[in-house]
Amino acid sequence: MFIVGKDSSKDTRGGVRQRTLKSAIGCTGIGLHCGMRVGMTLHPAEPDTGIVFRRSDIAAKGAVIPALWSHVVDTRLCTVIGNEDRVVVGTVEHLLAAFSGIGIDNAVVEINGPEVPVMDGSAAPFVFLMECAGICEQNARRRILRVHKKVQVREGDKCAVLYPTGGGFSVGCEISFPSRAVARQSHGVTVSPSVFTAEISRARTFGFLEEVAQMRAAGLARGGALDNAIVISGDRILNEEGLRFDNEFVRHKILDAIGDLYLAGRPMIGHFHGYCSGHALNNRLLRTLLADGDAWSEEEMTPADLVPFQRWPEETVLSA
Repeated sequence: MFIVGKDSSKDTRGGVRQRTLKSAIGCTGIGLHCGMRVGMTLHPAEPDTGIVFRRSDIAAKGAVIPALWSHVVDTRLCTVIGNEDRVVVGTVEHLLAAFSGIGIDNAVVEINGPEVPVMDGSAAPFVFLMECAGICEQNARRRILRVHKKVQVREGDKCAVLYPTGGGFSVGCEISFPSRAVARQSHGVTVSPSVFTAEISRARTFGFLEEVAQMRAAGLARGGALDNAIVISGDRILNEEGLRFDNEFVRHKILDAIGDLYLAGRPMIGHFHGYCSGHALNNRLLRTLLADGDAWSEEEMTPADLVPFQRWPEETVLSA
């Protein structure tokens, strides 16, 4: 089932304005993979800034990393962005999903470590921070990336596809795992601030206990714990509180995809469908899309772009 929500920031001339935060707001937490305690502050930014990360623990040279697909340097279990000075920020996808989901165009993320804090493993704490800071419209038109034709990438049985639509931005995912705790799940949403907040933002990242030793040997998951991830052992969920949604796993995959696609640097008008896709395939899809000048255009957003499309192409219907 696809959930449709409404939200708009129309200006008096019939356009849609860019948005930023009203004030700065910060948090601290553990990096999921680095295991370090990290402080982060979200700052308002001028129109057309986009989302920019700034490492406050690095000297001025090389401290700034734009949140763009072209700056993705690693996609092992998370999305890592970096610059030519080899300065990186990891696990950006949950924070970017929050920016995208509630419609923030411009912000500077000041961070004093190599990874965005994982918080509870979802995007909900970041949505809460942004709502506490407040959101304001800016005197500049929002620009969008409009998908014009189907673009697809595959890796074995995995695939990620973008389709053109008549309006709105929607995401659908299917996953399949041998563990009966996850099994096969599918879900999709038409993304709006209200739908993202209620249906997607609270879905947590997850991992398998059997893989922890291997991940830590690779320098990953050093900060992972039951309070910031769903942990699965065989066919059992180890978290005492259980799941927030019956299909929380696939909802988190939707959250990841929303964050990864916001690395386009613009809100997108189109539909994403992923089958067992992950960060690497999502980034490959963006690169493939943007390499084809006939597949997309950058335009000013109009109120009509906020209206979700009414009918799926048959091939995008999610299986039960």
